[in-house]
Amino acid sequence: MKVIFHPEAREEFIASVVYYEGCVAGLGTDFREEVLLAVQNAFQHPDMWPDVGEGIRRCLVHRFPYAILYDATSTSFFIYAVMNLRRHPSYWKHRAP
Repeated sequence: MKVIFHPEAREEFIASVVYYEGCVAGLGTDFREEVLLAVQNAFQHPDMWPDVGEGIRRCLVHRFPYAILYDATSTSFFIYAVMNLRRHPSYWKHRAP
């Protein structure tokens, strides 16, 4: 099974890494590692995290106000958003099928 990012999720992930790196040297790398760890945790235990509707689950990112919104099936692991929890909570919903 392969991890697939929605194009907008990939863009917001990269933009957040750049933002945090601009705040403090190394913080962007820390953010990147925490997000990838959250993806790995969600990938390994897809049913562990709460369902936020329509089969999409939310895994929180440690140390940062972010969550990974994903859908896991037996054949795919799709990330809809690398969501800043301080944004409007439904900004990403147009990405879901």
